[in-house]
Amino acid sequence: MQFEKGNIYHIYNQGNNRRKIFFNRENYLFFLKKIRTHILPYGDILAYCLMPNHFHLMVLVNETSLDASIWGATQSCAPNKQSCTPNKKMISLNHSLGIILSSYTKAINKEEKSSGSLFRKRTKAECVTCSDEKLSPSFITLNGITKIPLYEYPQICFNYIHQNPVKANLVKKQTDWEFSSAKDYANIRNGTLVSKEIAKEYFL
Repeated sequence: MQFEKGNIYHIYNQGNNRRKIFFNRENYLFFLKKIRTHILPYGDILAYCLMPNHFHLMVLVNETSLDASIWGATQSCAPNKQSCTPNKKMISLNHSLGIILSSYTKAINKEEKSSGSLFRKRTKAECVTCSDEKLSPSFITLNGITKIPLYEYPQICFNYIHQNPVKANLVKKQTDWEFSSAKDYANIRNGTLVSKEIAKEYFL
């Protein structure tokens, strides 16, 4: 995945062989906490939806790498050196996504007494505000001539993410699903994970 500052990305992954990744309510909340810790420092989350066997994030990227010290990571100098200036350790957004998936997998494997990969090997990130050449959104069928103006992609992605639970017949209305940002935009819940004011700037 290659991220660029100032662009919005649709980030998603699913369970290996489409298996479940969330087994109870606490799993969903635990994953959301990890998103807050490891993704929010890099940008604004405009929408999200966690489904039983996959997840979706819509993120406006403000930084592609950050100083690891914000997570408490430090670098020490060699013991025999009287004075030194350690190099800053930078952690990329890609790496932070990997941390989320690997640490969550370890926790779930321990809880479920299982082993092996929980997620598919590759997490996908599709830019929804890049030029046409960089766009290949999964939520649009691109067979042949279907063309949608570039400015409409963010809204399409936003709607697609929130409609997931309805399309999967998990709920009748998107606001009935607890583990998405639909409730926040409907003012049913005053969550702090999504940046509603930033989303308004993109007419979402």
